[in-house]
Amino acid sequence: MNRFQSASRPALGLLLTAALGVSLTACSPPESNQQKPPRPAVVVQPTAAEGQLAVYPGEVRARHEPALAFRVGGEVTRRLVQVGDRVKKGQPLAQLDAEDLLLQRDSARAQLTAAEAEHRNAKSEHTRYEELLARKLVGESRFDAVKTRLDASAAQLRQARAQLEVAENQAAYAVLKAPRDGVIAQRMVEAGQVVNAGQTVFTLAAEGEREIRIDLPEQNIARFKVGQPVTLELWSRPGEPYSGQIRELSPAADPTLRTYEARVAFDNSSADAELGQSARVYVQNTIGAPLLSVPMSAVTADGDSAHLWKLDQHNFTLVKTPVVVANYGNEFAQIQSGLSPRDWIVAAGTQLVREGQRVRPVDRNNRPIEFEVAGQP
Repeated sequence: MNRFQSASRPALGLLLTAALGVSLTACSPPESNQQKPPRPAVVVQPTAAEGQLAVYPGEVRARHEPALAFRVGGEVTRRLVQVGDRVKKGQPLAQLDAEDLLLQRDSARAQLTAAEAEHRNAKSEHTRYEELLARKLVGESRFDAVKTRLDASAAQLRQARAQLEVAENQAAYAVLKAPRDGVIAQRMVEAGQVVNAGQTVFTLAAEGEREIRIDLPEQNIARFKVGQPVTLELWSRPGEPYSGQIRELSPAADPTLRTYEARVAFDNSSADAELGQSARVYVQNTIGAPLLSVPMSAVTADGDSAHLWKLDQHNFTLVKTPVVVANYGNEFAQIQSGLSPRDWIVAAGTQLVREGQRVRPVDRNNRPIEFEVAGQP
């Protein structure tokens, strides 16, 4: 029994030493917690929001598009041109039934003939009475009456001439003529139709300057203004942009489409655009500070307030930054204020970070990002 106890003492000592070592190890703090490295964080820079560059389809139109109408009413007997026809100044376009107008002209001519005869008689009588007055054969009162008749006949003659001129003009108005060179853009009447004076019959696309007509949405009309620069492109010539500007904005919306018509003028007079060609107008439709686009995963919301986690590039810590979001999209959000294009923001895992946390910035391929510190070359 003494021999057994003597042999067990060394083994018991080893067990006590091992247990003590395990106990001391469990009580000491882990070395990894004392020297934990910064966690990697995927950071990106904001980009210009694509939504600012809006594209609107349009059509090449003439700068001047006068509406042509008869100055008198009547039945259209002849329509001499079609839509798309090129016309010259003074060329007849349509004609009215002028029978009544010609009768009025003939009546005015007859009245003029009668007025001329009356004036000749009054003038002859006035000449005779002048001689009689000189010989003291008539009194002053009688001569004044003759002179008054002469003056009245002269006035009636002038009136008859004016009435004949009006009647001749009215008869000439029965033929509608082109006021200038151009192309017939629209036709609103047919032969046999009765029209009123001033009712539009044709729309003429006058030769000369060309521009593009576009329709702007009602909800965005406040973003546009006259003189705003734009970029133009013809469908027939892709990749050949032209500079231009908004020349005209309609003050009222179209009652059917609820859009506002806009006219965009070419800055380059040698654009060589043909009427009716399709075109695209690129409009930078945000006035003021440009919008910045960031991934939706970078935006965090506290109630109604949105914020981003911005990287302090000096010490690689995170700063919670409130922002104003203009639009939310499927993949990107457009930031209106609170962010600059030179900032770096956390693009993923925003729910795992905290204010002042030190991170190791990496790109989406887990490669370290090097920054240019302000004040250093």
